[in-house]
Amino acid sequence: MRVAVAGGAGFLGSHLCDALIERGDSVVCLDNFVTGSPDNVAHLSDHDDFELIEQDVTAPLDGWSLDGSIDAVMNLASPASPKDYYELPIETLDVGSIGTRNLLEVARSHDARFFMASTSEVYGDPAVHPQTEDYWGNVNPIGKRSMYDEAKRFSEALCFAYHRTHGVPIRVVRIFNTYGPRMQPDDGRVVSNFITQALRGESLTIYGDGSQTRSFCFVADEVRGFLALLDSDQTGPINIGNPGEFTMLELADLVNELTGNAAGLVYEELPSDDPKQRKPDIGQASLLLGWEPKVALREGLERTIPSFADALGL
Repeated sequence: MRVAVAGGAGFLGSHLCDALIERGDSVVCLDNFVTGSPDNVAHLSDHDDFELIEQDVTAPLDGWSLDGSIDAVMNLASPASPKDYYELPIETLDVGSIGTRNLLEVARSHDARFFMASTSEVYGDPAVHPQTEDYWGNVNPIGKRSMYDEAKRFSEALCFAYHRTHGVPIRVVRIFNTYGPRMQPDDGRVVSNFITQALRGESLTIYGDGSQTRSFCFVADEVRGFLALLDSDQTGPINIGNPGEFTMLELADLVNELTGNAAGLVYEELPSDDPKQRKPDIGQASLLLGWEPKVALREGLERTIPSFADALGL
């Protein structure tokens, strides 16, 4: 296939480009480099089946330089860390609305399948645990982090509107916390924060009492799930994440152990609308896609920490 990957120079997008190239697909990577970086895909620059185009997906379509046939459009274009979407709230809403619609129009015009990278944030601070795809969520639509939650919820609604109205074949994935090499050390996500602080010999910052939970999926597992959904006939939404659930204190202890950091912990106030728990039910992914994660948290962190050390020059 020839696949257009929007946001392909980001953390997840670049790993997706790698996997597509590795299996023999041709990739057109679209990115405006606001949160992504050309460095993430520099190793692909000389590959015959890879093309990198600087493109803001919210710009009018008549100005795009996307030529040739497209078999699939994969939309990973959005700020994805709290640090970034707090700094870029309107841009985050734009890319989830205007950007998603533009990319759906590309898929429609090429008779291509459309893959939407949505998020577990659509569940908000969930009242159902673990979260199943039929749960409608508990989201504050005007809260401090609503720009990301609502942008993704709107993107999902757009996908299904195009599917029902125009017959666009869609694939919607809901991503749970993903980590791995190429994360920005300062991106504000908890794994990045902990590893960066630990490698610098600093105390790890715990928000609240540290009892809130997350489920962490290694990037290779996540991308494998993306491709399983892309190649299937399932519209979704389907949860792709690791159901292993850890408190922030458990994660902090493991990061300190693996880095040899003895600086301990410091506590700060819990941010507003921060979910108390997050864990995917992956029954649909297992049943319909034959997908389950393979990389345990300890192994994934051991594979991730050296890349942070390199990025930090340590």
